[in-house]
Amino acid sequence: MSPSPNTNNKASVLKWLPWILLLLVLAAFIWLFMSTKTTSEATWEPPRTPPAEQQASAPVADTPAPISSYHNAVARASQSVVNIYTTQTMAEHPYMNDPVLRRFFEFHGGPSQDQGSTNLGSGVIVSEDGYIVTNAHVIEKADEITVAFNDGRKSRAKIIGTDPDSDLAVIKVDMTGLTPLGFREDPIRVGDLALAIGNPFGVGQTVTQGIISATGRTGLGVNKFEDFIQTDAAINPGNSGGALVDAHGELVGINTVIFSRSGGSMGIGFAIPTALVEQVMNALIKDGKVSRGWLGIEIQSQLRDPTQLETSTGVEVLNVIDQSPAAKSGLRVGDIILTIDGVEMTDANTLIQYVARKPPNTELNAQILRQGKNAQVKIILEERPVQEPTPRPVIIHDETLGGSGQPYLPDEEVPMMSEAERDRMREELLKLFE
Repeated sequence: MSPSPNTNNKASVLKWLPWILLLLVLAAFIWLFMSTKTTSEATWEPPRTPPAEQQASAPVADTPAPISSYHNAVARASQSVVNIYTTQTMAEHPYMNDPVLRRFFEFHGGPSQDQGSTNLGSGVIVSEDGYIVTNAHVIEKADEITVAFNDGRKSRAKIIGTDPDSDLAVIKVDMTGLTPLGFREDPIRVGDLALAIGNPFGVGQTVTQGIISATGRTGLGVNKFEDFIQTDAAINPGNSGGALVDAHGELVGINTVIFSRSGGSMGIGFAIPTALVEQVMNALIKDGKVSRGWLGIEIQSQLRDPTQLETSTGVEVLNVIDQSPAAKSGLRVGDIILTIDGVEMTDANTLIQYVARKPPNTELNAQILRQGKNAQVKIILEERPVQEPTPRPVIIHDETLGGSGQPYLPDEEVPMMSEAERDRMREELLKLFE
């Protein structure tokens, strides 16, 4: 008896069942693997930066945003900057006593009376009761001073005191309730923003922007005591005595002089720093003058033969004035001043500035080098003698202008005619009147 078809079919299914189950298991594993991979890819994130690294690489939180306007600083400072107008009565030229010359000039409408010369500049209010700081050359020889304020008011001013050595002066108006300009307390840095406020060319209050280009500039030949701030903020004639302020509207210097080939701004202007301004201002308000210590020596920074000395720094004494504090202390020509009170004297300007900041009767301890040997000298300062004021430039020209390299005075007087020239002119004029 042969097997039935059903029996054969069952045998066939049983034969392939293990393989079918194996395939199903493999398919399940493959499906499970693919599902896990897909989920993993969908939730993957980049590695997170550790907190320390993240803090180091993140922008500094206190970095200020770029400033689009300095209106607030200007508004704060401009109300404390004034325009100064001065008048000086010019005496009649002595040649006008000659009747022929007088007749000629009067015929042509020339001056027959004393004439007035006007000047302009700027100033900074430093107290509520009317004290104003400006440059000494702005008010020099002025017979009348008029101050114009930012709000349109005007007032006559009187001179409280001048200090030609620093080119600073204090004047006063009989007004109260004024807004003084605050002085910056933090040291300025090269690269800091600078705003110059003044009255250039008499056009009215003007603001220009730049940066602090350098500090401690000396050797300009403008003032006896020089420690200028250099800026590229545009400064022009009329800005003298005006304010140089920072981004917060605080005073950092008094604009004084420019370097120029054209008479206008070339981006090289100089201002007196507030440290010196404050010292001179307080002395002028209190005493009407500035009392400075005095040594009584002539010095130079460069040593005559530094190769023969043990030091490459110091200040050499070229001359000792008789009966001066230096002479009384025993300083001699040829001595090298190395330190004073432990402060290294790196150049002549360092020594000049150091002594100038000390009041008279101050005792200084100087370490010197004399004929190759170290020595100590004690010097008691005396009051610096009053110096005759000399014309000072407000514009410095270089050697390409005229070849002399000397400062140019824009208001320098024209030289008077010689007597021979006067006589020749007189003869020619007499011919005209014959």
